[in-house]
Amino acid sequence: MSRHVVASVEELPPGSRKIVSVKGREIGIFRIGDDFFGLINRCPHQGAPLCRGEIVSRLVAPMPGDYRLTRSGEMIRCPWHCWEFDIRTGQSLCDPNSVQARAFDVAVEPGKAVAEGPFVAESVKVTVEDLYVVVTV
Repeated sequence: MSRHVVASVEELPPGSRKIVSVKGREIGIFRIGDDFFGLINRCPHQGAPLCRGEIVSRLVAPMPGDYRLTRSGEMIRCPWHCWEFDIRTGQSLCDPNSVQARAFDVAVEPGKAVAEGPFVAESVKVTVEDLYVVVTV
């Protein structure tokens, strides 16, 4: 498992999200209060960009006609078919026993720890030949 710096805490105010690309995967980074969570930006139902959906509350109905909103801002609704997922866990509310969006661990670390590692920057060799810049990967 590798760790990647994706944002400063200030870039993500409470209730916001940022979609980042890490190792070829789009991941939605969400902030709920002071907690941060990561979900794959792909709905397990049919592949929609899940993290671009609406952030909503959970609707519960303990009995017919008695509707309540709970867990404000903790659910994400798929933009294609409106399936809802728990941002904290990736658990589907439509089919909780078998459908889940992949969740990623997200942590907040002080700048000093980030600067000292263990993060490794990828580097590539660059050469100039005549008037062309060539990157060797």
